Amino acid sequence: MPDRRSFVTNALKISALTLALPKIAAAKKKTDASIMHLMPADENGMRLPYGFKSRIVAVEGAAPTKNSNYLWHEKPDGGAVYQDFSRNNLGGWIYACNEESKTGGVGALKFNVQGEVIDAYRILDHTLYNCAGGKTPWNTWLSAEEVPYGKVWECDPYGNNSAKPVDCLGSFEHEACAVDPINRAIYLTEDEKDGRFYRTVLPNYPSYEGGQLQVAEVQGDVFKGDAKLTWHDVPQPNPVKPQQETRHQVPASTIFNGGEGLWYFAGFVYFSTKGDNRIWSVDLDNQTIKVIYDLATTPYPVLSGVDNITVDNNGILYVCEDGGDMQIVLLSEDGVAAPLLQIENQDKSEITGVAFTADGKRMYFNSQRGPSKNGNLGITYEVTGPFEHVHQLFDPV
Repeated sequence: MPDRRSFVTNALKISALTLALPKIAAAKKKTDASIMHLMPADENGMRLPYGFKSRIVAVEGAAPTKNSNYLWHEKPDGGAVYQDFSRNNLGGWIYACNEESKTGGVGALKFNVQGEVIDAYRILDHTLYNCAGGKTPWNTWLSAEEVPYGKVWECDPYGNNSAKPVDCLGSFEHEACAVDPINRAIYLTEDEKDGRFYRTVLPNYPSYEGGQLQVAEVQGDVFKGDAKLTWHDVPQPNPVKPQQETRHQVPASTIFNGGEGLWYFAGFVYFSTKGDNRIWSVDLDNQTIKVIYDLATTPYPVLSGVDNITVDNNGILYVCEDGGDMQIVLLSEDGVAAPLLQIENQDKSEITGVAFTADGKRMYFNSQRGPSKNGNLGITYEVTGPFEHVHQLFDPV
C-alpha cells in the first residue's frame, strides 16, 4: 500500500490530467482549461462536477427555519460540523459558523437526519470580527477574533454552555486554530503582513491550564523541505494596548505574510499565507516546514487568494479562494491543484468555512458577501454528490 503522502499526491496527478491541467502548465497562467471539467452553473450560480448538487441552507438576514427566530448573520466565515447526539435529533448534525463583522460572534444551524434545517441559534456574542478558528477533538468550536489583541473563544456548538475566552492561546490578530492531539498542542495563524506562526503547548491536555504560547523561528530552505522549526516562549501572551504585540516580542521569530486557514491531519498541519499565495505543510513529528504551493512558481496556477483550508477524511486538501476565481480547489502535498467548484458572478465575495459531515457526504461552506445584485448578502451552501469518486482518483492503479 502506498503511504498517505504518495496516495494523495498520485491521485491529484491523475486528477490534474483528467481536468486538462497540462494545458495550464504549458500556458503558465489561469485559463478556462482549469475549470473545463465543471458543468454550467446551476440555479444557485455554482459550477460543479457532474453528479454534484448545491442548495442554499441560510441567507444573511433571513431565518433559516420557521422553527427559529434567529436571522442568519452577516459575513459568515470559518465553520465546522458536529454530530448531534441528543435524543430528539440523534443522527443529525450542527454547522457552527463565525460572523466576521463588528457584531462578531458565532451562529449555528441544526440539521435533522434527513438534512433539513430544524433550528438556528447563537453560541457566541459580544466579540469582534470572528474570522476562522478550529474544531477541537472534544467537540467544541474555537472562534478567533481577527483584531489586534483579539482573543480565541471556546464555544459550545450545542448551545448548552456559555462561551469562554482561552487566554493561553494569546491575544493577537487571530485567524485559525488547529489541535494536535498527539503532541498536545494547538497551532495558530496570525492575519498580519508581518504575522507569525504560533503554538500553545498544553502540559495538562486537554485542559488549558498551564498552556504556554510559543512563536516559531524557521531555519533552512522552506522550498527544499529541510527547514526546521524552533519554538520560543512568548514573554507576554496576553498584552493589552499599548503593550507590545506578541509578534514583536521575540526578535528571532519568522514573519509569515498574512496567515489564514489552518488544519491538522494525521501528524501534519497545513496553513495558508494570503500575502504571498502560499500553502505550507508542517511535519509535526520532525518539526519541519515546507512550502507545498506557491502561486509565483507553480506549474498549476489555478489557486490564488488562498484562505480557509480543510482536509477531508481521506487527507485531501480543500482550499478556499478569497477573490481569485471564487473556487474551492483540491491540492496535493506536491502542489498539484484541481478546482472542485466555482461560484459565478460573486467577484466581490470570498469562499469560507468548508466543513464536512462525519460520513463525508455533505459539504458546507459560505460565500461571505454573496452576489452584488442581492446587496452582498452572505450565503451558506450545502453540496452533495459522489465525493467518493474524488477519493477513488487516489486509489492505486
